[in-house]
Amino acid sequence: MKKLLRQIYGWGIMLALFTGGLSFAGYAYALYTGGETAEAVCTFIYKTVYPELVYWTSWVVLLGIIRSYMKD
Repeated sequence: MKKLLRQIYGWGIMLALFTGGLSFAGYAYALYTGGETAEAVCTFIYKTVYPELVYWTSWVVLLGIIRSYMKD
């Protein structure tokens, strides 16, 4: 069970880092384009991506904490 939680934790952290990188790319694109398109991109990232990212990473961190307290 501990090995499975370790794998889920590892993949979850990788997904969180990847999503964070995509949000940075989205903000860089918005900075490049400017105007109403930039506003739409930033609003999408802020109101859609970040709440989901916080929700899922909270679960991943909880799994990591549970894994760290499990006995072998």
